[in-house]
Amino acid sequence: MTMAFHFDSLVWDWIIAVYLFLAGMSAGAVMIAIYLKRKVIVGDPADNGILKATAWLAPFGIIAGLVILIFHLTKPLEFWKIMIYFNPTSVMSMGVILFQVYMLVLFVWIGVIFRNTIIGFLECKIPDKWLHFIDGLLLKIGRVNHLTELFLGLLALMLAAYTGFLLSALKTYPMLNNPVLPILFLFSSLSSGAAACLLFGVLVFKESSTSPSVKWVHSFERPVVMFELFVLVTFFTGLIFSGGQNEVAAWNAIGGGFWSNWFWYGVILIGMLLPLSLNAIAPKSMKYSGGFVFLVTTLSLVGVLMLRTFILYAGQMTVV
Repeated sequence: MTMAFHFDSLVWDWIIAVYLFLAGMSAGAVMIAIYLKRKVIVGDPADNGILKATAWLAPFGIIAGLVILIFHLTKPLEFWKIMIYFNPTSVMSMGVILFQVYMLVLFVWIGVIFRNTIIGFLECKIPDKWLHFIDGLLLKIGRVNHLTELFLGLLALMLAAYTGFLLSALKTYPMLNNPVLPILFLFSSLSSGAAACLLFGVLVFKESSTSPSVKWVHSFERPVVMFELFVLVTFFTGLIFSGGQNEVAAWNAIGGGFWSNWFWYGVILIGMLLPLSLNAIAPKSMKYSGGFVFLVTTLSLVGVLMLRTFILYAGQMTVV
């Protein structure tokens, strides 16, 4: 097991996998929340538990991921330089720009939805002139919230795919330098976002398990996981039929050994097939219970984290 996590060609370790997982979860939760707000939720979206969960999860995911990345650098105190000096030829630098714009628009969008809650919280805590300024600004932005949501949705889509593009930029690793990887990470982001929204929306923010938004997320999970499985098959089929080091990389990853077991038993069985099976066979009375939601969403989240870790480590085992 020690050899599985420490080998000569390893450049990025498990910390990067956690960073990719958190960023993807944030993007997936935002895409789902925007759709729910526009198409499913009736009434004030600020009262919806899924939206409340997203308002906490999405900023936490991106901020925690960036903090992890900063302290993982050899010179963490100099991280501010990459936030100011941009390199258009660097995938990492372009990612930093994306993160900054995404966080700004995300906080604005959350502010517009939860304006009454925010203003109520700030009363008697800041001067009235600042309170009126913030309230007026949120009201003005709220008039163009349609455009804000579309832009935020685009940014979330780009962020989810970017987590795959970041790894595919490692050109000396045939398994990572794969055009299917961003698509795989996009759907795994949607899967983790849906699971996180359900977990915290139902169990923490007390959204009714029979509400239209919870039912929609439940119905959304199954096709997303099914398509994620299809993309995984496409991913490895493409590697195998490409021959050469691509084929070697694929069989090194899934043909036996520690990472193969991690993939088949962790990613596929625990993270995908088991949640799908439980959702298929569980009676409706059980499917919407708190315990069932906790079990299935936890399995899904663990599966996505294991997928990111598997792709990162197994992808670095074989070099061109």
